[in-house]
Amino acid sequence: MASKDNHIPLFLIFSFLSLLQINSSMAQNVKGGYWFLGSGITASNINSTLFTHLFCAFADLDASTNEVVISSANAQSFAAFTGDVQQTNPSVKTLLSIGGGSSNANAFAAMASQSSSRQTFINSSIALARSNGFYGLDLDWEYPDTDEKMTNLGLLLEEWRTAVAAEAASSGKAALLLSAAVYYSPHYWSPADYPVAAMAASLDWINAMAYDFFGNWSSTTGPLAALYDPGNGISGDIGVRAWIQAGMPAGQIVLGFPFYGRAFTLANANNHGYFAPFTGTALSSDGAIVYNQITSYISQNSATTVYNSTVVSAYCYSGTTWISYDDTQTISTKVVYAKGKGLKGYFAWHVAGDDNWVLSQTASSSW
Repeated sequence: MASKDNHIPLFLIFSFLSLLQINSSMAQNVKGGYWFLGSGITASNINSTLFTHLFCAFADLDASTNEVVISSANAQSFAAFTGDVQQTNPSVKTLLSIGGGSSNANAFAAMASQSSSRQTFINSSIALARSNGFYGLDLDWEYPDTDEKMTNLGLLLEEWRTAVAAEAASSGKAALLLSAAVYYSPHYWSPADYPVAAMAASLDWINAMAYDFFGNWSSTTGPLAALYDPGNGISGDIGVRAWIQAGMPAGQIVLGFPFYGRAFTLANANNHGYFAPFTGTALSSDGAIVYNQITSYISQNSATTVYNSTVVSAYCYSGTTWISYDDTQTISTKVVYAKGKGLKGYFAWHVAGDDNWVLSQTASSSW
């Protein structure tokens, strides 16, 4: 009898290596934070001892070539990022984040719609990560808004994981980490559901953006990043439970919170609670204001501060100016919640918003 071919198909080897990589990465929790050039601090000034993972934002998608690129303005600082943050914490892992809220969502949709363009994206991203010293890649596509785009996202992630495993096997290096910044819930408002099974199998974790629940697009004030339902059915806890119910393991969910707030101009200074009418944003064009500016505003204006333990959110007001934000109490409570739920960890957008690292220190010690 002729002998049978006992070779194992390469795709099975890569799939097995992918599972090993994801399982091993699950062992390390995530104390994460995003940084971008021009945020207010240099990478070398980040107190990286308070983080396990730092995300460098953002690389871009070239819509004409489908390649991931780093702009010339960012090139030098991105190339130095890992070395800069490892000066004070040699064990911190860095990831190159791709996309962001101001990126072209249509370009991501077009790239993900074809096998060839997905491959171009994947190959260029791996090459960029390696050449710039990053330990992983983070996709921030905001947001796939149809079932077709969600399906294509799943294909992209599956092919990305296979390519990352193959590159690691051929190079002898540790496989790159893969994460994705996603909507707070697996059910996007369109509605379109994330491809949770593909995400769980392909990503080391997801960064659930559990913030920006209220802003200049809203009709009233409200908690920026409530952990528990304030009455409108939107909260971090609702999102986490929905992700888990949809099939995402708790140990692959990283809970996000803001190191910034949103400021509004109240219609009536005497009506200064949640769901109060406002006439517009305050203190900036879109109302966004980082935490260290909020603490200064509170001090300079003797603003009244309120911590709402029911929804886990903070706000302050002075005259007609009203600001919703996260403080040390909300951060501590959210981190304890994340650990108690068996989540992989937490992340902040963005580290330069902190005030002398008090929020980051609170988060790290609370875990």
